Amino acid sequence: MIKKLVLVVLVASFVGCKGDKSKAFEFVQKGNAELLTQAQTFFQPISSVELPQLDSAKVALGKYLYFDTRLSKEGNISCNSCHNLNTYGVDNLAFSPGDDGSLGGRNSPTVFHAALHSMQFWDGRAKDVEEQAGGPILNPVEHNIKDERELEQRLRKVDLYKEKFASVYPEMKEPITFSTITNAIGAFERTLMPASRFDHYLEGDRDALTPQEQKGLEAFMAVGCTTCHSGVAMGGQMFQKFGLYGDYWMETKSEKVDKGLADLSKKETENYFFKVPGLRNIVHTGPYFHDGSVQDLKEAVRIMASLQTNITLTQEQVEDITVFLGSLSSDIPAEVKKSPFE
Repeated sequence: MIKKLVLVVLVASFVGCKGDKSKAFEFVQKGNAELLTQAQTFFQPISSVELPQLDSAKVALGKYLYFDTRLSKEGNISCNSCHNLNTYGVDNLAFSPGDDGSLGGRNSPTVFHAALHSMQFWDGRAKDVEEQAGGPILNPVEHNIKDERELEQRLRKVDLYKEKFASVYPEMKEPITFSTITNAIGAFERTLMPASRFDHYLEGDRDALTPQEQKGLEAFMAVGCTTCHSGVAMGGQMFQKFGLYGDYWMETKSEKVDKGLADLSKKETENYFFKVPGLRNIVHTGPYFHDGSVQDLKEAVRIMASLQTNITLTQEQVEDITVFLGSLSSDIPAEVKKSPFE
């Protein structure tokens, strides 16, 4: 783990050294074709990912579970409460209320495209969306289910689930287990992969982005944002220290200084490291950062350039990059957003 973190810091520091905080970043705009070629070296469209063949019955079961408030102790919240499909997989709150109204300690990231990430949660403690699905259920501040057995016994009394789990997991003597519950939820979440205009651009449609979006894309790459935000998910693949060139809480005005990965590992060398978030749908998923401390995306862009690359962007560059980030927006069909219990 330490070797990986050190490598990330060294790479990001190299990029940051190219900046001069006393001057605004400058770049020479490339031609349309050259810009696309460069972008294709950093990013890949969703169509490049070989998505798994998912059992439609399992996906349907997972959707029932995703919307079911019986997965919380008093039945006050579901997965959809914090990761609302009607608002791009988030609740647009800094911290989400749990089953008893208590607030969590970190911002709830979007569930859209989460399966593209190599780890889950801000501290990366879950390896995939299936493992992640079980975390909030057993968290006393979130769904507050006492243990796996409590949920298993609860759902085994529901006729709907007795029928559907038996159909989806016919090889199991007892198909309703905590493992199959999270497996089904994960299957549903793996379908939340809508393509954006930026995907079409990467596939070769140079007119998919407006001139200003292309200008913002070039600035995004030239500043060095691609050190962490690249690939299909545009993030979600590594840890990074938040604040390579300053204390993040001084810029974000965070009420609490969260040590990130160090809270889990207890290693001072991992202070202020967090999983790099993906940027898909970033325009719609504020407030921003692990603590939801910044409401405005333009301000978040400015802060990131300053803290992570040591570059002071002009207002025009902030505007251009923010407009480019809008091209990463994509939504799922209305019927997918609708609760199966309605």
